[in-house]
Order: sequence, then C-alpha cells, then structure tokens
Amino acid sequence: MNSIERIRHCFLESIRLKEESLDILAPLIADAAATMAEAILQEHKILCCGNGGSAADAQRFSSEMLNRFEMERPGLPAITLTTDSSTLTSIANDYQFADIFSKQIRALGQPGDILLALTSSGESHNIIHAIDAAHDRDMKVIALTGREGGQVAYLMQNGDFEIRVPHWTTSRIHEVHIMIIHALCDLIDHQLLGQEVS
Repeated sequence: MNSIERIRHCFLESIRLKEESLDILAPLIADAAATMAEAILQEHKILCCGNGGSAADAQRFSSEMLNRFEMERPGLPAITLTTDSSTLTSIANDYQFADIFSKQIRALGQPGDILLALTSSGESHNIIHAIDAAHDRDMKVIALTGREGGQVAYLMQNGDFEIRVPHWTTSRIHEVHIMIIHALCDLIDHQLLGQEVS
C-alpha cells in the first residue's frame, strides 16, 4: 500500500465509522446536549477532563463553550480540569495521579453541574475517580468512550449518558469524539439561542 492508498484508507475508515455510528449515537448526543443546555440555563457549569488526546478534546469543548462555536453568543460556563499544570502536578505528587481530576471536582463541582469525561478505553483510573467524585457531588456525567466502555460503562447512573464509539482503534475513536463534541456544541447553541446554525 503506497502513501496515497494509506491516506485514502484512513479517510474511508473514518467516514465509514461515522456513518455506522450515526444512528446509534445520535439519540444519545441529542439527550446529552439537552441535559447540558438545561444545566446552563439553571446557572450550572460543565467540568471537562480526559488524558492525552482526550485532554485535547476536553479543551476543545470548553474553548468552544467559553468563547464561541459557530455563532456569536455570550460565553458559556465550562472548565477544563487538564490545563493547570501546578494543580495537576501537586495532586499527582502529594497524592496520586488517579486523583488529579477527582480532587478538583470535589473542590469546584456543585450539585447540578455536569462532568464531561472523555476516555477512549473507559479504563483510565483518574476518569473513574472523577466520575465517582461527580456522583458524590450530585453531578450528572456525560462520558465519551469507545471499545466496550470499560469500567466507565458500569459507573453510569440515572441521568448519566455514555456515548460509546463502537470501535477499537484509538485514533478512529478520537475522530468520532471530535464529531460528537461539535454536535454537542451545535445543539447547545441551537437550544439556548433558538437560531439555526449553518
């Protein structure tokens, strides 16, 4: 397989996964977006976390909430828990890496807030601890996962949403997670502002 064929294979595999995922994931995305929009209307916030590529995706979501997505609007309350290196390293050093998100959630999370947790495997210990902390704070959880959902799938409670990409390749899962994030942003804007987003 030459370079062009490899590129074509990557594109087509990504397109195929998005098409296969659409009918499965669309109702979950719609319900999750409605839950987020309602929380924002009730003056609650969204806390976001993930590791590696999922950390970048969490930042993508919060930046599009705090700044703008596709239309002009006031900033919306979203905080990424992955960006403060002093906080992350002090928690990891003084306690353990598995607590880097949960300690922040216990300090910043309030009942009615939402945790957006991203993990392609569903097995990240710090995400599992984050979900436990969110539940302790009476927060709803929206988890973007892949593969078979991992341990995260078993932590979902009433009112939570697991949006699971049905694939095993991490890069393909991340590509769909970005699509999900964009769909969430689009729906939140539409539900809050009532305008069609082109």
